[in-house]
Amino acid sequence: MRRQLATAALLLAAAPAAAQDRDEILEAITLPEGFRISVFAEVPGARSIALTEPGGPIFIGSRDGAVHSIRDVDGDGLAEEVQERATDLNVPNGLAVRDGRLYLALQDRVAVWTGGPEGLSGDGPLEPLETVYDTFHDAYHHGWRYAKFGPDGRLYVSLGAPCNICALTETTGKIISIAPDGSDMRLVADGVRNSVGFAWQPGTGVLYFTDNGADRMGDDIPPDELNAVETPGGHYGFPWRGGRVALTGHENETPPVEVIDPVVEFRAHTASLGFDFVDSGMLPGDWQGDAVVAQHGSWNRSRPIGYRLMRVRFGEDGDPEGREVFAEGWLKENGDVLGRPVDVAQMPDGALLVTDDHAGLVYRITYE
Repeated sequence: MRRQLATAALLLAAAPAAAQDRDEILEAITLPEGFRISVFAEVPGARSIALTEPGGPIFIGSRDGAVHSIRDVDGDGLAEEVQERATDLNVPNGLAVRDGRLYLALQDRVAVWTGGPEGLSGDGPLEPLETVYDTFHDAYHHGWRYAKFGPDGRLYVSLGAPCNICALTETTGKIISIAPDGSDMRLVADGVRNSVGFAWQPGTGVLYFTDNGADRMGDDIPPDELNAVETPGGHYGFPWRGGRVALTGHENETPPVEVIDPVVEFRAHTASLGFDFVDSGMLPGDWQGDAVVAQHGSWNRSRPIGYRLMRVRFGEDGDPEGREVFAEGWLKENGDVLGRPVDVAQMPDGALLVTDDHAGLVYRITYE
């Protein structure tokens, strides 16, 4: 019953915004000069983004069981086709595409859809699904997986900790990678409370990932994190540390492992999720190599925070140099919430797609 109520609440919150609501959202959002935001598509509960070939369908995951595909047929910056391709899946949050196949990182397994007669470009249901990996801790708390293919051709999947603060097991609190057929599981990062976003830095190929800090420690600690994986298998502190802060129950303990500190700390409870690096001819030159991070927003802070996009600046040496707000306005001054950004993906034309599971929208951000 608890799971059903949670799912029902997600469905109610994720209903697509009415035209009047969309106008209110767009008018509220502020961006730097030259940037523009528009609604690309309406998708209930829109979360993770998986791009296919230019002009092909874009798959959008959710936490409510559905997967949609959207397509801008005429290239005018608006998706004319929005189709529900699957329902009743077990939290199909994580999606990734490789070699004409769609991979779905579900709460309990990784499944693959090989496409219909037209490959991924068809409009039929995502069936049959073939399970290629199922060694997951099947718990809803932080069970919404994130997945992407790395430059090494392997599928990377997040395994959140099913708790606020707790000891980890072999299948929780990690980022792993597997071969496309599900074999050869490797540990990428350990001590990760809940990562719902990662990307590889252009040029260096270094994997960066966000991690959400623990709750119930006050409004301002511990921070959300952006981490770098220089050596696979390193430990990022959980459950002993959140950033450089000792977590509840571990204040007087020295972690029994060498802890890797975050490279960027975001404010606590901002819920920093999906992001992408900028490598775009459309965006200004000084944006190249920077990252745009979606902050979903807080749920238990006395004064809400987040509900925005952040820009992380990277220097010529490839190291992060600072962070700043890029787009905001989804959180009104009176505390009302208009939207909650989830994922960011750069399109082939250089525009940025941003999902919003609260308003049920996919935005398109351009620069002129």
